[in-house]
Amino acid sequence: MTDALMNTYARADLAFDHGEGAYLIGTNGRRYLDFASGIAVTALGHAHPHLVKALTTQAAKLWHCSNLFRIPAGEQLAARLAEASFADRVFFCNSGLEACEAAIKLTRRYFDVIGQPQRHRIITCQGAFHGRSLTGIAAAGNPKYLEGFGPHADGFRTVAFNNLNELRSAITDDTAAIMVEPVQGEGGIRPAALQFLTDLRTVCDEFGLLLVYDEIQCGMGRTGKLFAYEWAEAAAPDVMLLAKGLGGGFPVGAVLATEEASKGLAPGTHGTTFGGNPLAMACGNAVLDVVTAPGFLTEVDRVARLLWHRLTDLVARHPHVFAEVRGAGLMLGLRCQAEAPRLIAEFRDAGLLTVGAAENTIRLLPPLIISEAQVEEALDILDSVASAQAVAA
Repeated sequence: MTDALMNTYARADLAFDHGEGAYLIGTNGRRYLDFASGIAVTALGHAHPHLVKALTTQAAKLWHCSNLFRIPAGEQLAARLAEASFADRVFFCNSGLEACEAAIKLTRRYFDVIGQPQRHRIITCQGAFHGRSLTGIAAAGNPKYLEGFGPHADGFRTVAFNNLNELRSAITDDTAAIMVEPVQGEGGIRPAALQFLTDLRTVCDEFGLLLVYDEIQCGMGRTGKLFAYEWAEAAAPDVMLLAKGLGGGFPVGAVLATEEASKGLAPGTHGTTFGGNPLAMACGNAVLDVVTAPGFLTEVDRVARLLWHRLTDLVARHPHVFAEVRGAGLMLGLRCQAEAPRLIAEFRDAGLLTVGAAENTIRLLPPLIISEAQVEEALDILDSVASAQAVAA
């Protein structure tokens, strides 16, 4: 049969029938250890009983009613996210891309409302990824994603990541905000220095800018804290983007903001048809139930540190294959000496699913529920494939 799908993905010739915890079971009957998590989405693994129950219970009651009416589960999730963070207000949408677009609109609207409409430009960092809309690719400034989509949306200036001096020198009278990922995902699993994040808060206060964190990939417990910015002292933002792990696999995104930053978004200035629907809100609340349960993030941090040490040892034993480990929590990357795409295919053939990234890096994004035994299982596969490289050479 002719494939009717648009040719926008270089898909592997592999499909899955179902999932169980940290594993996916292919239509071929084979079991795969999932260190991709749908690109950091299935934070609780596959078919987590609490998440399944929340979704199926809600599905039997109400799917959609629109934001023309109150959605109590959304009010509850917003209150819980605000209580757990810096935020006062939350806007729900369907994806990280929509959260990014909403945050950019929020930023421009804020300065218009306070009488400074000339301040519209947002400073971003090289290596960033903020989605694939025309605005998202313009914000990141990556030539790979901009090619063929001109003219490019205006309103952004890109500076070196982790370089405070270059960032400060980029601030002008039309600058409105700074938007960064505390840990860059697509850019190669590059964490911001904690001091850099703290300094960003200082710079934004000094120049009257909004500080926007894109925690679409690194938020919701992936670094061992609920939000990645919590690792840095006094670095809370004015606006934060969430998605991916927030729904545990169900599409949901969110913009969190302070009361001050969000005051420009009055009724009629922004909206969404499906965002914040009862199904998504049931899933978001269920994920938050698990991730904020006593001891859960402590265990994530413990297992993440074990994985880090085991990967560090792996790199030391196979310097011809791997260059370094980097990242934070369970958002880790192996920068490779060998070709990363080839290694990803070989890991997959050996039963381990991983994800590529820039700078010849392989992303390791296991579900937050992985055990020590599953860490060892993954390392056995990584080690076996890396050892075979030396034999082949």
